[in-house]
This record gives sequence, structure tokens and C-alpha cells, in this order.
Amino acid sequence: MSQVDLSDVVRQRIRGLRQARGWSLDSLAARCHIGASTLSRIETGHRRIDLDQLVALAHALDTTIDHLVEPIDDADVIIRPVRHQEVGLTTWVLSRDAAQHGGRLVAKMRITPERRTGPGGLAVHPGWEWFTVLSGTAVLYLGERRLTVGPGEAAEFSTMIPHSIGALGGPVEILTMFDQDGERAHAESSGAAPSTE
Repeated sequence: MSQVDLSDVVRQRIRGLRQARGWSLDSLAARCHIGASTLSRIETGHRRIDLDQLVALAHALDTTIDHLVEPIDDADVIIRPVRHQEVGLTTWVLSRDAAQHGGRLVAKMRITPERRTGPGGLAVHPGWEWFTVLSGTAVLYLGERRLTVGPGEAAEFSTMIPHSIGALGGPVEILTMFDQDGERAHAESSGAAPSTE
């Protein structure tokens, strides 16, 4: 990416963050101690952004300079998930680094009735999990409860409650999100960490 392109991206990010907060030019100018007319020229590309101005803008917008100047690269956008398979469960990890996404990882799972679930196969680990059913019917064992979750429905729970997810009457496909503790537990239970490479 050329320097001009990156400069335009930085300007768009500054304007976008300001507008997302509902701030006028005057409001942001007061927060970062840059004149509103100077800020307007920065946003429209009629003035270069000095490093000290970038520092002040990042601080006022509650972000970092790294986030403001991070280049855009198509390779960072497209994810080509790799299938990880075990008995009764196929997983495709759909996000890269949980640390970059608030500690959460997204995956698509296809579960078949062969997967061991129920009272004998409940897992407990620190964390949180959420899933929605794309097709089929999931059965969620959560402590003493057995819940069915149909297409378009979702479930959210603490993974400190003994739990497992299975398929009811045929394959089920879910889109799931779990935090870093859940990611670690899923990788350990399968014997290998899922990879997106």
C-alpha cells in the first residue's frame, strides 16, 4: 500500500471514530487540543497529520496509533478455514486470533449423532460459549438439563456449568463463539489446536 493510500485510510478512521461517537469537529478538537479548522483540513486531506497530532487524536478517540495506521491488506481479510475432524464433529475456525477479537473465537461446527454427549461426556472449563443453529437440531446438555435448540435459535452459557452439545435425529450445523479459555479447552479435548493456515 502506498503512503498516500495509508494516509487516506488514517483520515477515514479518524472521521469514522469521531462520527461513531457522535462528536462534532469542535467536540473532538476540544478533546485533542487541535483547532477545529485544522482538524477539518486533516480529515479532508488538505493538511498532513503530524506525529504529535496523531498521538493527540489517538488518545482523544480512545484508540492507539497502531490501530489508526494499521495497513489494509486483503490477506488479513479473507479466511480460508481448514477442516478439523474427529468422531462426530467437524470444525472450521472462522476467525484468526482470539486476542484481536476481544478474546473470542468463531467457528462453524457440524455435529453428527456419533459424537459422545450427555451426562457421561460433560466438560467443565473457565469461560463462556454462544452458538446458533444453522440447520438440524442441537441437543445441549447443561448440568442436569437437556435442552433442544432448533434452527435459528441460539444458546449462551457459562462453560463452568458441565456441558456438551450433540445432534438430535441427524447432523446439526452450528455457528459458535467462545472465549480464549473455551478455545483452549476445545483444542485440548480434540488433541490438536484447530488451524486456519
